[in-house]
Amino acid sequence: MQTANPYQSPAARVADESEEYGEVKILSASGRLGRVRYIAYSIGITMLVYVALGVLGMIIGFLGAKFLVVPLMALGIAAVLILQFMLTIQRCHDFNASGWVSLLVLIPLVGLIFWFLPGTTGENRYGPPPPPNSTGAIVVASILPFIFIVGMIAAIALPAYQSYAHRAHQAAAQNPQ
Repeated sequence: MQTANPYQSPAARVADESEEYGEVKILSASGRLGRVRYIAYSIGITMLVYVALGVLGMIIGFLGAKFLVVPLMALGIAAVLILQFMLTIQRCHDFNASGWVSLLVLIPLVGLIFWFLPGTTGENRYGPPPPPNSTGAIVVASILPFIFIVGMIAAIALPAYQSYAHRAHQAAAQNPQ
């Protein structure tokens, strides 16, 4: 009768070390993209393109070629839309759906489903799972929606406060005490 050595290293596979991850391709419609990267890349790329367009628009305006501003802005918006569709197609692939589902982005507020639907675990028909999220992607995906919400609240609250201050000054001027 043979007894097992209690100090022997385990022979069973403890962790799945063979799991492969897919590549993250921003400028492609193939592959898979997780939720956090989708949010971070969508918002981050859009903000970068719009800031670049604003700077270029100001430079063109200062140079006196104002007729180029509108075509430049149209080109920038088209680039953002194309990049957004590529990212959304990859996001659809992550939850094992056809890229045609990405057309739901065109319906207001329906496109938010891509922020909440979980991806499939493991490999699906569109390839291996996306790599784990980096710290930068998590930070960007967490902070930027918060900034948008604060911006919307400020856009509503500041004009209301200015109106209140204006009425208070008028009331104080009419009733000097």
